[in-house]
Amino acid sequence: MHKLWASTYKEFLLLTRDLGGLAVLFLMPLLLVITITVIQDNTFKSIQAAKIPVLLLDKDKGSVAQNIRENLAASELFELVNNDNEQEVQELVRKGTYKMAIVIPENLTKDLNLKVEENVEGILAKFGMEDESIPMVKTKLQPKVVKLYFDPATQQSFKGSVRSNINQMIAKIESQTIYKAFQEQLTEDDSEVLFDTDHFISFKEIDPSDGTKPITPNSTQHNIPAWTLFAIFFIMLPLGINMVKEKNQGTFVRLRTNPVSYATVLGGKTLVFLSVALVQFALMLLVGVYLFPTLGLPQLEVAGRLPMLFTVAFFAGLAAVGLGLLLGTMAKTQEQSAPFAATFVVILAAVGGVWVPVFAMPKIMQSLSQLSPMNWGLNAFYDVFLRDVGFIEILPKITLLALFFMATTLIAIVYNKRKNAV
Repeated sequence: MHKLWASTYKEFLLLTRDLGGLAVLFLMPLLLVITITVIQDNTFKSIQAAKIPVLLLDKDKGSVAQNIRENLAASELFELVNNDNEQEVQELVRKGTYKMAIVIPENLTKDLNLKVEENVEGILAKFGMEDESIPMVKTKLQPKVVKLYFDPATQQSFKGSVRSNINQMIAKIESQTIYKAFQEQLTEDDSEVLFDTDHFISFKEIDPSDGTKPITPNSTQHNIPAWTLFAIFFIMLPLGINMVKEKNQGTFVRLRTNPVSYATVLGGKTLVFLSVALVQFALMLLVGVYLFPTLGLPQLEVAGRLPMLFTVAFFAGLAAVGLGLLLGTMAKTQEQSAPFAATFVVILAAVGGVWVPVFAMPKIMQSLSQLSPMNWGLNAFYDVFLRDVGFIEILPKITLLALFFMATTLIAIVYNKRKNAV
């Protein structure tokens, strides 16, 4: 135990000698999480508060077009801008001046009413409610198309959402037109209501949590765990460089002349850099709880969750340290360890769901994400922050992190033993 503490004290002295590097190790992750959260939160607020300007070209000038216009105007998403030149509309959207445009075709109201009347008359004739002595002549009407122009840079998710809303609105207008035609054919009293056109089926979002206070995800609750994990795993960069430097300076050779095992040396490094990871995490929590509200960002809710959060951070830190120990053991030069560590952390973050949600990835990447320790840690943090689970629910994920640490450390010890075997 004395050797372990001596090795830990040696690592602590080495780390504190470079105060500038130590400050960067703590300050840069804080700057990163503040910047990302501010950008994303302002983006969410701008989408919710500001309406999207939409070009509207109305070639119909009828009641259906007016209905579409009123529905769009009543929406909290769109601000209508009229334009009567379709070529100009197309060019404005293509250049990105407007995100989208809606073009209502000519004679939409007239042809829709005619088509509905023909269908209604045909149905009533089948039931003997119309005079069949006069043959009904049906017109050959071409289906009408409401054109939607989108900025080429617009995301597919936005396009799909708009298309869905427009389709629902058009379907509602068509059904109301059909009800109105039946009403006119069946009764001469316009005040008499035969059909209830209100929606019978609706949707209601129910919070699945059992708590009395529903948990509403926000930019803070997503960014704090995600970028904290990124910062924690980034310590493999200074750890790997530290170990390579010791090998090049001959420190490892002097240590081998002492009765100290390589596992003890790694143990000292583990304690020091694990402490760094936990301090990083604590600073992230303090920023989320106290600094974010002063910046107009949502406050991080940690009440009653601190023991679970630090448990996840502890095992995530172990996994990051284990990876750093393996890298530092196998790398021969700083030129090998530094670029590899930086790139590998970015890859782990991308695959683990820090940047892009796992469900939005291709199937093969979703499978690979299950192998990323960042994914295990991120899901464990989400369980605590958003799903309000107990220790049993996060046990499988922190167990994977612990096994990852043991596996990487064991590989490092075995590799060092074989490399230095005489």
